[in-house]
Amino acid sequence: MAAKTKKTTSTKPAKDITQKTRLWLMYPAKQITHPVIWELSQKFKVITNVRQASVTDEIGVVCLELVGPRSEITSAIKWLEKKGVKVEPVEINVLES
Repeated sequence: MAAKTKKTTSTKPAKDITQKTRLWLMYPAKQITHPVIWELSQKFKVITNVRQASVTDEIGVVCLELVGPRSEITSAIKWLEKKGVKVEPVEINVLES
């Protein structure tokens, strides 16, 4: 008689699957001097990776990559928006070429 094999399935909810997201962040002048990305990395279970940045006295633009559970990334985006940072997805992946 053949031994039965036990099938294992993940009980991890789909929303907590690790993902990678690239975002454009546009900082208003009042947020430029605050360590927003550092605060985000301390507050949420995500890995941050600055892919590109340009900062002047009037505005800061950052291409930020976030890696982590989907629920944490979603919460981090909402938190950024509450801080006054405009968040948009990166549409074209020109940084990897």
